[in-house]
Amino acid sequence: MVGQLLLGLSILIILHELGHFLAARAFGIKVEKFYLFFDAWNVSLFKFTYKGVEYGIGWLPLGGYVKIAGMIDESMDTEQMAGPPQPWEFRSKPAWQRLIVMLGGVTVNIILGILIFWILTMRFGDSYIPNSAAKYGIVPGEVGKKIGLQIGDKVIAINGKPFERFDDLTSPQVLLDNTVFTIQRGTQTVQVSIPRTILNDLSDDIEGFISRLPRAKFIVDSLEPGSNAVKAGLKAGDSIVMANNHPIVFWDELQAQLAANKGKQVELGIKRNHELVTLKAQVTPEGKLGFYRAKTDFPDIKTIKYGFFEAFPIGAERAWGTFRDNAKGIGKIFRGDVNPGKAVRGPVAIATLFGGTVDWVHFWKLVGFLSMVLALMNLLPIPALDGGHAVFLIIEMIKGKPLSDKFLERAQIVGFVILVTLMVFVFGNDIIKLIMKK
Repeated sequence: MVGQLLLGLSILIILHELGHFLAARAFGIKVEKFYLFFDAWNVSLFKFTYKGVEYGIGWLPLGGYVKIAGMIDESMDTEQMAGPPQPWEFRSKPAWQRLIVMLGGVTVNIILGILIFWILTMRFGDSYIPNSAAKYGIVPGEVGKKIGLQIGDKVIAINGKPFERFDDLTSPQVLLDNTVFTIQRGTQTVQVSIPRTILNDLSDDIEGFISRLPRAKFIVDSLEPGSNAVKAGLKAGDSIVMANNHPIVFWDELQAQLAANKGKQVELGIKRNHELVTLKAQVTPEGKLGFYRAKTDFPDIKTIKYGFFEAFPIGAERAWGTFRDNAKGIGKIFRGDVNPGKAVRGPVAIATLFGGTVDWVHFWKLVGFLSMVLALMNLLPIPALDGGHAVFLIIEMIKGKPLSDKFLERAQIVGFVILVTLMVFVFGNDIIKLIMKK
């Protein structure tokens, strides 16, 4: 998990800083340092000098940087700024060139995100469960039930429009926008509104709203060695049709009975080779028996394949969709619709997203996602971030003269304090969430 996190962040940081580096060199601006992670107090794990640039790896894994000559940045090199401007310095270049240098990192992150989503789309296509094939409806979680959803509801329209993909029900568009489901419930058609504050009620697991999979029947597929299912005598191919005298047809019905009997013994009615067998099984404190299910009568997954050129607009839209959705999320935080503690994730939480096993497809999906998020976060108009520098440069272009060095130095300090405060909040939030889960 830690290895994947460091590899993913290293790729993103190096390419982001490379964007600044290449743009600066293209305009003849001297770059003094190129670092992965921060060499706080000038302590580095590794470094070497090549053609006047010091390349290295710092010990503090909170980002990276390029030190550009003649620029007020996180290094706060006021001694260099006190001297007369030199032709190779950042401050000597036209404002439009400096703006391109500032946006170089964000540009590379956007290109990387689009490239990753493009390649993944071309390689694996687009797989989804058609909503029309979910014939047993949905399985809402506790949050979904509170807003009026019921087990077996068939959602036939989102905001009045029919939709193709079952996973659209849990898409960011549904959770971030003011959404209304049109539902077929038996012979009735009802409307259920999704509250704009629903993210405050959800944990990190979307299953609290609606299960990612439609309602389905099941049989026992395989058993975990030494599990309570094995001890009870369950076998592959068994159909569980009763639990404590409650009829069982669907997987969610069995889950509900196991959750109601955590740490207790349940009596199971098993259909095996056209015979009814009664078994007694001990439920774990987590509400499990220890077997894997095979879904029966489950809708087929539809896969659409794309060629080299066909995949590009699909991949680009997925990348920009990630950018838009996260921008909407930030907007909801500022409007007070979403608690920052629920919405913000830091390195600790990101590490858990990578998981404890290496799945390269999942890894690159997450890197593509994070690349677009990194681009968005760097565009925020906070001093010390690329977006803050860009705002000051745009103001300079409008005014026709640069802002004073004193102002930029103070803004840099303010931005640094804001970023440190955010970092403390993010790390603390991640740690609290981990403790609460345990």
